Amino acid sequence: MSKKSSLSLLLLFFGVQIGVNHSAATAQTVIPTTPRNTPRVPSTTIPTLPRNIPTTPRNTPAPANKFCASQLNSAVDTVTNRAQFNRTHWGVLVQNLGSPQTLYSQNASKYFTPASVTKLMTTAAALQALSPNYRIRTSVYGDGNGVVQVVGRGDPSLKDEQLEVLAKQLRQKGVSRINQLIANDAYFKGEAVEPSWMWEDVQFYYGAPVNSLILNENAAVIRLFPQKVGRPLLLKWDNPLDGSGWKVVNQTVTAGKGTKKYIEVKRDLKGQILYLKGQLAEDSPPDVTAIAVFDPIQNFLTHFRQSLGKQGISVAGAYRGTPKSTGRELAAVQSPPLSELITETNINSNNLYAEALLKALATKKPLERNETTVDAGLEVMKSTLTSIGVDPSTYKLVDGSGLSRKDLISPQALVQTLQGMAKSPYDQVFRASLPVAGKNGTLKNRFKDMAPEGLVQAKTGTMTGVITLAGYVNAPNYGPVVFSIMVNQTEQPISTVRNAIDEIVVHLSQLKRC
Repeated sequence: MSKKSSLSLLLLFFGVQIGVNHSAATAQTVIPTTPRNTPRVPSTTIPTLPRNIPTTPRNTPAPANKFCASQLNSAVDTVTNRAQFNRTHWGVLVQNLGSPQTLYSQNASKYFTPASVTKLMTTAAALQALSPNYRIRTSVYGDGNGVVQVVGRGDPSLKDEQLEVLAKQLRQKGVSRINQLIANDAYFKGEAVEPSWMWEDVQFYYGAPVNSLILNENAAVIRLFPQKVGRPLLLKWDNPLDGSGWKVVNQTVTAGKGTKKYIEVKRDLKGQILYLKGQLAEDSPPDVTAIAVFDPIQNFLTHFRQSLGKQGISVAGAYRGTPKSTGRELAAVQSPPLSELITETNINSNNLYAEALLKALATKKPLERNETTVDAGLEVMKSTLTSIGVDPSTYKLVDGSGLSRKDLISPQALVQTLQGMAKSPYDQVFRASLPVAGKNGTLKNRFKDMAPEGLVQAKTGTMTGVITLAGYVNAPNYGPVVFSIMVNQTEQPISTVRNAIDEIVVHLSQLKRC
């Protein structure tokens, strides 16, 4: 999705979590699971990656008449062969759900840059390999001598509220002073940021680092307010703690009424410097965006010290480290169950959640020497998807979110994933995690007042030159079908390509048996 298209969701960051409920953990160090192999919103979340939320409702007219499946080839070809798409690469595969019968195919075995439809494969693998009730635990240990260690295991949903819970638990255990507060970020091996992500992406919330101790999605919300004409815009951090240590180079200006908005926000990748350029009219609402934190561990320690202080617990010193012994578990919280984590991942197209789930898959195998957590997670993903019928030669991935342009997926791989999950014991959990056309998530404003509204459950994907959609259509007069539509290397506006994709999906909803 476009980089700012889902910023309206940022308002959820400081209050509302859809279906995501954290729980205080009982004293056990193993992440609990149930004997099931499988399947947020936050969210509170800061939207992640190319989230694919369209900015305006769709107005594509629905076909006037239902048509036979045998006519689908002609109908889809009419869309993809338009002159405006002469330089565009299309990949389309449509099958009957639960059957290998192909209703339409165009470049179905070719590789495409997938964008966020990658999350279908990540969440499917997580459901199959783990469990809908799988939770990620964050623990606080003490050695009895004033040394307290926080061990993170990659919970992407951890917020300030959970730090308050941990602080209260420590106070209840009689802790009133901490000599050394240690943040142990060693659970994940390898880089916190995928090296192939573009530099433009990693400075913002949708490209935030994914480490073992994630807090507030490793992002900070900022707002720019107009002042008197000629004055710089006023920068405010939603949480003042997030502004600690930042040098701000503010080259913005407040312009006269009716002036066109132009804002550019950049974060230095080598230092804690924020660059602001552009203008807002004096009568404009504030501009809202979110940047990735510069140092996730320092950010965590700053916030946790505040939570401890509210409970009357003093901290003499705080730093990152990996002590040889953990001591006794004094406090713990657990993430919402995996069923809720994948809902946030798919409905809001949350990159950070997807990457955390990929790394969680690595818990299913011991890491080999010099193997990274991501590599191990990808290995588990491949074996898991193969077990449900996905040909491992039909895709090549380097991350779990689709933010990397090194990811390659064929329409065939996505359809095989969707077909495989339809046969899984966790089918309903998986389906519930997908956006519903005209109803919620990244499809809320698509198919409005059109035939397929409520009939389509699908995952979106959008990057520059890339627009994708894959999922299920429940055609009332035909039956359920599964589809994948992938568009690459297009110079057409996103809205033009989305309209064309939506037109194809409408055709699928109009199928009838003849």
